[in-house]
Amino acid sequence: MSAPAGAASNYFSGLLAVLRQSAVQLVRSPSHSRRAEAARRSARHVVQLTAILGAAIIALMYLLDATEIGWMPKRGTPSLWPIRILTDFGKSAYVLWALAGLLFVVAFTAPVLRGQARSLLLGLGTRLQFVFLAVWVPAMIGEVLKWVVGRGRPFVGDNVFNFRHFGGSEAFASFPSGHANTAFALAFAVSALWPQARPVMLAYAIAIALSRLVLLAHHPSDVVAGALIGVIGAMAVRYWFAARRLGFAIRGDGAIVPLPGPSLGHLKRVAGGASAP
Repeated sequence: MSAPAGAASNYFSGLLAVLRQSAVQLVRSPSHSRRAEAARRSARHVVQLTAILGAAIIALMYLLDATEIGWMPKRGTPSLWPIRILTDFGKSAYVLWALAGLLFVVAFTAPVLRGQARSLLLGLGTRLQFVFLAVWVPAMIGEVLKWVVGRGRPFVGDNVFNFRHFGGSEAFASFPSGHANTAFALAFAVSALWPQARPVMLAYAIAIALSRLVLLAHHPSDVVAGALIGVIGAMAVRYWFAARRLGFAIRGDGAIVPLPGPSLGHLKRVAGGASAP
């Protein structure tokens, strides 16, 4: 009985070490020598995005939000069931639980691996941490803004300037769109790590945003605001990771670029090693 007990003890010690390492690396002091350049470059991009999309949000509120309601099918139309399925792929709870599940798999598998396989899996875990936080941080900001702004959804009367600040009602939680926030944050995060995925992720984010309009869950200005918050929040998380040399490098001009990560072939070998007798 001592051998199994010892093996279990070693496993749980290894699991605690993995969890401790993953937490410590996120809160350690930033160490990258070019983090100041990256901060200035990121701040410049945030100001530009906010100016452009902020102006678009105001214009949409006055010029399109009310008109767009009449273009969409009646709320609850039975034939919209595919759109209702599609839109759930942008729900923050579903996306975050899926990412959390992948993180749990990494955490519980890593203690049984050694050498390169363990390093590859932990490298994947760091990238999954980034994606999770890049979605979670803007999602939390968006929820606070929904509560503060309290804008009525398109099905709550015909007045697009219908506000009930700090109301906390789902009917008055239109601005910003949480689904657009999550979809664009996820698209930015995945594209930041794997640039080749950018076209697919952008198409995904746009499809989720459009689904919110078709279902009369949000005004056009709401989805643009959600996209803005999602991208800016994900950019902030990317900078946090890059400043600590986690998953990203910073070039001399301050541009943040992904570090080489585990390839699909590497991950298949890791999975095979983990399941081998």
